[in-house]
Amino acid sequence: MRLVLFQRDDCHLCDLALDVLAQARAPDFASVFIDDDNGLEALYGERVPVLRDDDRQRELDWPFDAARVTAWLAGR
Repeated sequence: MRLVLFQRDDCHLCDLALDVLAQARAPDFASVFIDDDNGLEALYGERVPVLRDDDRQRELDWPFDAARVTAWLAGR
């Protein structure tokens, strides 16, 4: 499973998402900051933070809690 968290610099919701991912004991993930990328900004601008599973080609938009992350990771 290759996970990516799309986020912004100085983003309170992104900080909350990091805490939730830690609570859910999510596997390692890459952090991608969209601030300086016009393409990513167009895709994720108002949606961040967004957790993406590259292997399954699916995304989990904020808001999410630890239970929802755990279920999403399990494929439910």
